[in-house]
Amino acid sequence: MPLPIPSADLPPLERLRAVVHCLRAPGGCPWDREQTHESLIPHVIEEAYEVAEAIRSGDPALIKDELGDLLLQPVLHAEIAGETGMFDLDAVATNITEKLIRRHPHVFGESNADNSAAVQVQWDAIKQQEKGNAPKPYLHGITQGLPALMRSQKLQKKAAKVGFDWPDIAPVFGKIREEASELEEVVASGDAAALQHELGDLLFSVVNLARKLGVDAESALAATNDRFTRRFDAVEQQILAQGKALTDATLAEMDAAWDEAKRNEAA
Repeated sequence: MPLPIPSADLPPLERLRAVVHCLRAPGGCPWDREQTHESLIPHVIEEAYEVAEAIRSGDPALIKDELGDLLLQPVLHAEIAGETGMFDLDAVATNITEKLIRRHPHVFGESNADNSAAVQVQWDAIKQQEKGNAPKPYLHGITQGLPALMRSQKLQKKAAKVGFDWPDIAPVFGKIREEASELEEVVASGDAAALQHELGDLLFSVVNLARKLGVDAESALAATNDRFTRRFDAVEQQILAQGKALTDATLAEMDAAWDEAKRNEAA
C-alpha cells in the first residue's frame, strides 16, 4: 500500500524532511532504508562536485537542481542520526547558526574586522579557542578528505600565515624547474616509488605557483579538463566526418584536428 504523500501545505524544508522520513520508514524505499552515514560518503562528495560544475556552467536552473541534490544529503544524514537519537536536522541547524554568530563578533558583537584578511585571522583565533587549549599541530585542522590539489593549496596558505613562504614569485618558478629536473632523472632510473615521490613534489610546487598567482588550483585544473574534453569532442567529430573511427586515425590526423579545434575556439 502506498505511503501518503506529505502535504504540499508544509513549508518546503519541512516537506522535504517528511518525504525523507517516509523513504526511511517501514514500507519506504529499500535503497534509502539500507543507507548509512558511511555508505553515503561518496554521494556527499559527488553532489558537491556536481554543484561546483553547475555553478561554473552559469545555468540557474541547473544550479538550483544540483543544490537540491546536495541539500538532500544533510537531510538524509540527519534522518539516519535521528533514528538512533544521535541528533536531528534541527540540532544541525542550531549548531551551525550558533557557530556563525560566535565566529562573527564583528557583525553580532563589538569586535572590529573591516576586511577579509582581518575576518580570517579572527575566525582562526575563535576556532582555536573553541577546540580548547590542548596543543595540536598547526596544520592539524586541514582535513585529509579534501581533494589533493585543494588540500595542497590550503596547507600552503596556512603555512604562509606564519611566514613559511617564498618572499616573491621568482623562487617558485625556480622550484618548479628544480622539481621537473629531479623528476626527469627519476624517470630515467625507472624507480617507481621515487617517480611517485618526485611527481608529487612537482605537483605541489605548481599548486604553490597557483596560490602565489591568486589562482585556485582546483578550479584551474577543472577548467582545463573541460577545455580538453570540448576540444577532443571536436577532434572526434572531425575524424568521424572523414569516415573513420578514432582508433583508426593516426596521431598526425588527430593532432591536425586538435589544432583546428583550437583555432575554432579562438575565432
